[in-house]
Amino acid sequence: MLKRTHLTASALLLALGSVMMPAQADNAPAMNGETLKKIKARGELVCGVHPARHGFAAIDSKGKWQGVDVDFCRALAAAVLGDASKVRFTPLSTAQRFLAVQSGEVDVLSRNTTATLTNDVALGLSFAPPNFYTGTGFMVRANSGVKKIEDLDGATVCVTPSSTERNVAQIFGSRNLHYTPVVIENNKEYVAAYLAGRCDVIARDKVALPGILAFDTDKPQDHTILPGMYSKEPLAMAVRKGDNQWYDIVKWVVYATFNAEEMNVNQSNVDAELKSKNSDVQSLLGINGDFGQKLGLDNKWAYNVVKQVGNYGDIYNRHFGPKSDEPLDRDLNNLWTNGGLLYGLPIR
Repeated sequence: MLKRTHLTASALLLALGSVMMPAQADNAPAMNGETLKKIKARGELVCGVHPARHGFAAIDSKGKWQGVDVDFCRALAAAVLGDASKVRFTPLSTAQRFLAVQSGEVDVLSRNTTATLTNDVALGLSFAPPNFYTGTGFMVRANSGVKKIEDLDGATVCVTPSSTERNVAQIFGSRNLHYTPVVIENNKEYVAAYLAGRCDVIARDKVALPGILAFDTDKPQDHTILPGMYSKEPLAMAVRKGDNQWYDIVKWVVYATFNAEEMNVNQSNVDAELKSKNSDVQSLLGINGDFGQKLGLDNKWAYNVVKQVGNYGDIYNRHFGPKSDEPLDRDLNNLWTNGGLLYGLPIR
């Protein structure tokens, strides 16, 4: 006769839990709050960026990192540490970028990376709201006679091993056009191959092409960028899945730059706006509410972002505005109130 064993409800739940809960892997996502603790203990943010992409992340003639992606790293440092300069930039190749986030080598990836289902779900990453919208574009020699995408049938195409490579295959395939890819990882070698005649056309996110014209060619007038944008490339910062607090911080720093521009609060007037009677401005700048505390930050977190780095318009104009080295119309990278796609969720 079998001996009966009586389990209490709590004992039963513990027993079931030991069966149902998988063992934690060595590379399991960080627990809530761990990333913020590590950043504060370290005293600096570690941010993964592109090694050299003008307008997004590149070292200038004074040895200082510059670009939209760089500024969003600085905005995070301003929000978390109160000092936008407390960032260590880690240049990452296309092949290195995702592993660097997954392994914890970097706290955040701010490297003109496209938010896609695969990147979001299969790679163990969480993407912040897109902070730049672009798409695949093409640059050819001005004397090539090429005026539109259909004129590229039979062309040799220089491309990097990224989403652009996949996009080119789809773009040509859907139009029944033939092409030969020349895949090169290194940016300088990639452009050099085109200039040396190894390929007829450069395929790249269209936003990168003006920088190639301005900085990498001796005679920009000898090359032309074809009209049109041929893919959806919403670029966004990414963090490792599992630390919801850190994800929320990154997400709301992006939204803060959108909201600040919508409220006409910028780097020049932010101190004056501390006296604003507008309740939304007061919430943004930490005059009322405890919104910073909800994130685990100082209530002046967004004030620090705008004061030290700027709102989204300040950031965009610094690198792509009319007075920049590579001016580019804002187009989709405009506020929703101006016909663009940038829409900051309310801070309330």
